[in-house]
Amino acid sequence: MLSNDKREFIEFMMSADVLRFGDFVTKSGRNTPYFVNTGNFKTGRQIATLAKFYAKLIKESIGDEFDCMFGPAYKGIPLATSAAAALYNEYGIDKPYFFNRKEEKDHGEGGSLVGYKPQDGDRVIIIEDVITAGTALRETMPILRGAANVKINDMFISVNRCEFGKNPEKTTVMEVMDEFGINVRSIINVTDIYEYLKENGSYGEILAKMEQYMSDYCVF
Repeated sequence: MLSNDKREFIEFMMSADVLRFGDFVTKSGRNTPYFVNTGNFKTGRQIATLAKFYAKLIKESIGDEFDCMFGPAYKGIPLATSAAAALYNEYGIDKPYFFNRKEEKDHGEGGSLVGYKPQDGDRVIIIEDVITAGTALRETMPILRGAANVKINDMFISVNRCEFGKNPEKTTVMEVMDEFGINVRSIINVTDIYEYLKENGSYGEILAKMEQYMSDYCVF
């Protein structure tokens, strides 16, 4: 049964043209009937609304049991920034945030990190959009571990596609847990999207493609 929060989030993504249906190719080269592009969020209202969904997920999952928030460049930057603001506005949780530059700055204060400077022992949470093959996370981990001796137990994303990674018996999310010990928590997953389409009743052709896609690439 689809919750009201999940239904609301799916409709919000669709209204912003972030969640689209048709024929697409993912970064991993798979043909998919749906595509999520959080880069299409582009207004103040949209990013404020998105941030509230992230803040609620963080609050319900771990409360304030973390020390700082990291947003990987580039899409993670506005996500972490706005989520930090929403956590404070909605729940009074005031946590520092930081993000990285793609290219290290060689003047001024220098370095590749902007914002909070992580300290040894900090519990860092990562804020991202989606996770498909886990490539971005594997690029992120050396950055965080190179900054300080931090603990990274949780990552928050919009959509869990539930697709298998290098191992066809495990999703990328499962692999991330095995490899890094990180719990990946999502606002929705592919099953929620499928249930929404099914509930709507007017996506017959897409539903059939979703079923085939989930059968071919997803692990539950």
